[in-house]
Order: sequence, then structure tokens, then C-alpha cells
Amino acid sequence: MTQENKNWHDKHYKKLLLIPIAILILSLIYLFAFYSEHKDFIYKDISLTGGTSITIYDSIDPSKLTRDLSGDINDINTRIIYDSLTREQKALIVETTSERNLAKQVLEDYLDYLLTQENSSIEFTGSALSESFFRQLLIAILIAFLFMAAVVFIIFRTFVPSVAVIVSAFADIVMTLAVVNLFGIRMSSAGIVAFLMLIGYSVDTDILLTTRILKRGEGHLNSRIFGAFKTGMTMTLTSLLAVLFALFVVMSFSVVLTQIFTILVIGLSFDLINTWITNVSILKWYVERKK
Repeated sequence: MTQENKNWHDKHYKKLLLIPIAILILSLIYLFAFYSEHKDFIYKDISLTGGTSITIYDSIDPSKLTRDLSGDINDINTRIIYDSLTREQKALIVETTSERNLAKQVLEDYLDYLLTQENSSIEFTGSALSESFFRQLLIAILIAFLFMAAVVFIIFRTFVPSVAVIVSAFADIVMTLAVVNLFGIRMSSAGIVAFLMLIGYSVDTDILLTTRILKRGEGHLNSRIFGAFKTGMTMTLTSLLAVLFALFVVMSFSVVLTQIFTILVIGLSFDLINTWITNVSILKWYVERKK
């Protein structure tokens, strides 16, 4: 890091903190507005609300089907399954909160042929089971976050640096959730699991940075930050590129993996901001104030 860059960062690091603060505030405002409208913080698919999923092995226009049947079955949602090489449509997944027999009958009347085991597959999930599963997943995220916070406090035993790590992880989750809602992604159980994975991805670089700054006294503060930056960026960018490649491969045939990798791509992108602006600024202010 050149002397000019050091001086620039020393002068402006507190101003840079305004960027993630603004994004976090906007994300929270959006989520509360979303909740006031939908009475929930996410769009849920039928794995979390209960309902019927019918996969039809045929080439069908999803937009036309959704438009034509929106008044006959509830909360209809469609997804296309493509061939990974030819990009040809292989099947259409129709999801609805309506009961199985009703949804099947409406689709048969619309398509003008019977849905059998040869040309379709049908799954039904009860609402009570889905709601119970959703509550358990939320409890799992809460427990994971609390254990993460406890471990951070045990490792550093200092209030401000520990809070900085927790705030960065919290900001990653909130910002990612806001973008997921903006994209209109219907969250499945796999998506909730992706947020559990995101907590782990978020914390590792924050702990690396905090350890380099607090546990190693050798060298100038900016040099220690830059050393952590090189290692941490390598870790995050490697993970981000791997997830992006995996997303490109699976997006044509796996809805579950596509959702997991999409959430991780969004979360890791925000983690770059929250680790190397939010956490760095808080830690730098703390160390300089302590001196």
C-alpha cells in the first residue's frame, strides 16, 4: 500500500462508512414496507406455505398459462426446466396453494388431456407441516447467529470489535434479503439454508480481519489491514467465482441449487462491502481511539 493510499484511507475511512450505513437503512425501510404489505418478510413458495406442485413434461408457455388460470387456482407460480445444452424447454413446474385435486383438474381442462405418471408428476405439502418446517428453519438461523455471536465474544473479549463482526454479518443478511425480495424470488426451504451458509461465509473474513488487527501488534495499522485485505479478498473472490460458475451450470435444470447459489452470490457481494468498509472503518476507529 503506497503512502498516498494510506493517507487517503486515513482521511476518508469514516466517510466511506456512510455507504454501507445508507444501504442498510434503505434495506431495513424496504423490508418493513414489504412486511406491512405482505405480512411477511419474504415471498414463500409452497415448501414453506403448503400447496401443490405439478411438473408437466411438455413445452408450455408459462406466461399464458399463468394469465389464463390466475382466476381458477390460488397463487399460481410457474418455472421452466430447460435442457442444459440445447436450452430447449423440457418441462414446466406449476405451483399453487390450491388443493391437489382442484389444481390437477383445472390444468387438465386447460391442457385438454389427462395428467398421468408418464407426462407429469404431482406433489402436495400440507400447510401445517410447511409452517412448522419454516419455524424450525428460522429457529436454526437464530441459534446459529447467537452461537456465532458467542464465539466471537469469547475469541476477542472486546466489545467494539466483536460487535463489528456481528453487525457486518447482520448487514449481509438484511441487504441480501432485501435484494431477494426485489427480484421477486419465492423463498424455499433451500433458500433459508442458503442464509445459514451465508452466516459462515460472512464471519470468516471478518474474524480474519479482526485477528490481524488486534492479535498481531507488529507493523503499522494500515499494513496489517492491507495484509488482511489481500488474504480476505482472495478467499471471498474465490468463493464468489466458484458459486457464479456453479450457478451458470445448474440454473437450467435445478431450481433448488439455483436459489441457493443466487442467494450466495448476492450475499458474498455485500460481504465485500460490509467487511472491507464497515468492519475496517469500525476497527480502525477503535484502534486509533484506543491509542
